[in-house]
Amino acid sequence: MTERDVDAELVARVQKGDKRAFDLLVIKYQRKIMRLLSRMIRDPGEIEDVAQEAFIKAYRALPQFRGESAFYTWLYRIAVNTARNWQAAQARRPSVSDTVETEDGETFSQIDNLSDISTPESQLASRQIVETVNAAIQALPEELRTAIVLREIEGMSYEDIAQTMDCPIGTVRSRIFRAREAIATQLRPVLDSNADRRW
Repeated sequence: MTERDVDAELVARVQKGDKRAFDLLVIKYQRKIMRLLSRMIRDPGEIEDVAQEAFIKAYRALPQFRGESAFYTWLYRIAVNTARNWQAAQARRPSVSDTVETEDGETFSQIDNLSDISTPESQLASRQIVETVNAAIQALPEELRTAIVLREIEGMSYEDIAQTMDCPIGTVRSRIFRAREAIATQLRPVLDSNADRRW
């Protein structure tokens, strides 16, 4: 049984009134949705609320879900739209602070393990790369940031991203290409300066 089949079975149970089945879907996808939202919402305190709102919307919309796309694609689309609505509401309010607190290497922690030589200098270089990548992703326009997060962090296919973002696959490919180019542009000076050092 594939993941999609398992999800379809749980959805069918929810549609028949089994609330416990929806709890299982929430448990299965909560971390992924939170990780996705953390790339779209800068206020860590709001991420959980927006995720909860997305799951509530999904629960209410489940009777109309027909299974034409995978459940997680449908859920991601709801989460992305909920985050956009939250962002629009925030844009209408005066902001108190623009500071962003992120855990070092939250998403790209595997970069820390790329070097076999664990010296203070190599750890600093790895941390600089992680911070640069995370900052570059946060600086991307929303469409590019969403596309690259869904592809590189969530591992979604181009087809699923197209469904989630409600756009053609060609647009998805273009957005991911542009996002990668922007990240590479930000990384180049960091990589070049680290390459010049003699350990």
